[in-house]
Amino acid sequence: MILNTRTDTLTNKSTSASGLQSQIKYSAEDSIRFDHVNNVVYLYGKGRIVYDDFELDADYIRLDQKNNIAFARGYTDPKNNRYRGRPILKQGSEAPITTDSLVFNYTTKKGKSYGVFSDVDGGYLQAKQFKKNQFDEGFFKNGIYSTCNQPHPHFGIHITRGIVTDKQIVTGPAYLEVEDVPLPLGVPFGFFPKPNRRSGGLLFPSFGEDNLRGFFMRDLGYYFGLSDYWDLAIRGSLYSKGSYEGNTQARYRKNYKYDGQFSLRYASSKNGVEGTPAFENPAKDFNITWNHSQRPEANPGTTFSASVNAGTGSYFANTAAGGTYNFDQLTRNTLSSNISYGKVFGNGLFNFTSSLSHRQDLETSTVFLELPTFSLNMSTINPFDSKDRVGEQKWFQKVNVGYSLQGSNSISTTEDQLFNKDALQKFNNGFQHNIPVSLSLNLLKYFQFNSGLQYNERWYLQTIRKNYIPNALDSVVTDTVPGFSRAYEYSLNTGLSTKLYGQLNFKKGKFAAIRHVATPSVSFNYRPDFGSERFGYYRDLKIGDQTERYSIYENRLYGSPTIGKTAGIGFSIDNTIEAKRRASKDTTSTNPVSDKIPILQNLSFSGNYNFAVDSFQLSSIGFSGRTSLFKQKVGINFNGSFDPYSIDETGRRLNQFSINSGKIARLTNFGLSFDFSLNSDAMKKRNENLNQLGQNSQNINPQQAQELAAISRDPNAFVDFNIPWNISASYSFQYSKFALQSSITNTLNFYGDFNVTPKWKVQYTSGYDFQQNKLSLTQFSIYRDLHCWDMSFRWIPIGPYRSYSVDIKVRASVLQDLKLSRRRDYFNNF
Repeated sequence: MILNTRTDTLTNKSTSASGLQSQIKYSAEDSIRFDHVNNVVYLYGKGRIVYDDFELDADYIRLDQKNNIAFARGYTDPKNNRYRGRPILKQGSEAPITTDSLVFNYTTKKGKSYGVFSDVDGGYLQAKQFKKNQFDEGFFKNGIYSTCNQPHPHFGIHITRGIVTDKQIVTGPAYLEVEDVPLPLGVPFGFFPKPNRRSGGLLFPSFGEDNLRGFFMRDLGYYFGLSDYWDLAIRGSLYSKGSYEGNTQARYRKNYKYDGQFSLRYASSKNGVEGTPAFENPAKDFNITWNHSQRPEANPGTTFSASVNAGTGSYFANTAAGGTYNFDQLTRNTLSSNISYGKVFGNGLFNFTSSLSHRQDLETSTVFLELPTFSLNMSTINPFDSKDRVGEQKWFQKVNVGYSLQGSNSISTTEDQLFNKDALQKFNNGFQHNIPVSLSLNLLKYFQFNSGLQYNERWYLQTIRKNYIPNALDSVVTDTVPGFSRAYEYSLNTGLSTKLYGQLNFKKGKFAAIRHVATPSVSFNYRPDFGSERFGYYRDLKIGDQTERYSIYENRLYGSPTIGKTAGIGFSIDNTIEAKRRASKDTTSTNPVSDKIPILQNLSFSGNYNFAVDSFQLSSIGFSGRTSLFKQKVGINFNGSFDPYSIDETGRRLNQFSINSGKIARLTNFGLSFDFSLNSDAMKKRNENLNQLGQNSQNINPQQAQELAAISRDPNAFVDFNIPWNISASYSFQYSKFALQSSITNTLNFYGDFNVTPKWKVQYTSGYDFQQNKLSLTQFSIYRDLHCWDMSFRWIPIGPYRSYSVDIKVRASVLQDLKLSRRRDYFNNF
């Protein structure tokens, strides 16, 4: 009997006759035919069977209900001779298996499959024959395991025969084959554990040559999947001239609570020519990084985070930035770390934060530590307002009062002196209180009035005293006096600001109007002279016939109260100029839409005039601004300052305005920078890929999550084959002049990539320093897309890091789907 309906679903409810324990549900999209004599059901066109935890889908299914046997196969499409509708078998929580055909007994759970294809933990297992017994054990022969998802994979481990259980895989002889070429890499048998958790494996190295350290085998190691919560990778690198490196990286994660990673790197670097001291006494360097983040919902109101990057200052230079040749790391001159804790309490009124931090200058080998620093901040309140107030606030009810407390214990020393016994005595500590009082009102509808009182008080546990001791050296001795001491200061400021609008309209032409928005402001500020004797913060030091004034809080953490009286007027003006371009007329609209083009954004000038001093009352005039060109593809930023006073022939500043000598002012410093990309689609496409990766981040494995984090940190380190070319550059110019001497820095950096073919891409990075007349770190990379493999060649032709390397790696599946691939090595990831 052949059903004419397109879809039919029948359910066999008479299970007792066949001895079945559950119902068999079957359906077909095309038709269902019944053989009542032999009790056989034929399903045509997307047939489906469901029995207990057994599910089977195929284009054709023959269900023998008398013997409890199901046979399934696909069909060959006559239009293109392709085999379609293959059987897909799923049982329980196991991964689905795709086969060319199969025979299966759904009561004994025994079966045999031909042409099996299955996804196994990010890899793919194919076998010509696969058989399963009643003990849930699988037997296969002529199998291939690969991370390539093609029916005919580009590479794979060929297995003659094997046994699969829920805990392990045992194989016979196996060998590696790449592009149908067998390699002399094989084993007589294999035993692989198959636990329901992460497992370990070998991390393959990369090979190349370094100009200073010779030929290398870099990042050979082993990965340990210790548990579902953390894992570990250990790597090592060897160089032919005797240098070596070691790297240990651990990651941990607890869902909805916290995650982080820890890294410890150690290196012994032999540089120079054999026989020289630099070669015979290798440099010993290390670097420690730790990053920890906590989810907000894990402990509401409490936060904890860590970002640690510490070690010897010469690590990045001696190891070529850990083997990455990363220009930013090679040229960096500072390291910093921060471990912080925060808590909000008092119904959100108070916020407490504390941290341990470190800053390290790699050029001078100096270290600055804060162990610890903390702050307590209170949200601003209106002390004169009432909760039962009716109507609008009166002017005095708008008074705001805040409070903050900071405390710190710090030390500044050198790397070699950090762990000496005397280091504990060099710690500098103190506390600082701040109480701001402010009032803001609208006056005459168009003006904004702001006034405030700032009170500041410092507490110290040490002060200093200076004494001049006449002798052969005429030395000044500084003594540290222990004991509690407090110092306070206050200042008053008030100001008025408004906004002015102007617009120039054009009846004809491309532009409809130009609009100018100016925000002028003027303020008055007053602060008494806290250097006077009545406060006791400053003292006189007599050196012969001369007298110098010094603060007893010199070099303290929060400084000293300000010396000198201030009673001045501050002024500033901020400008924004933009054009309104006339849109082309649209026959479907009587009011065509136009767009705005920024001409100048935030062009500001500011300064101050102090009436309380007898000379140099006018401060320098600072200015800054920014703009963009070519539909905002090129961004331009500039800043600088003018000195209104003249100088004499020796460069000494005179109390005389430059305008008196026919000059408006002297330009003392000026900075200009811009960056651009000739292919805006490159950044747009990259952002779209990142967004898609972020949406899929919940369904990726830890290695893929590591790659996603690397993309987020440095999008420019990746190349997209869908973007045929990209050219980007940045330029920086800085000018400064003090007295009669001036200095200029002038640098250009450029980078980009282009497709030679759809599968070959070339990437370059370089720059030029116009002051030193030489190229900066220059690097060329050639990248080949091998579908399931990545191959790259990197070459640094000039400079102290001259080198090349070749790297071939299996691609992570999360990147393969988006064709977004790393252009640099995975040295810092596992």
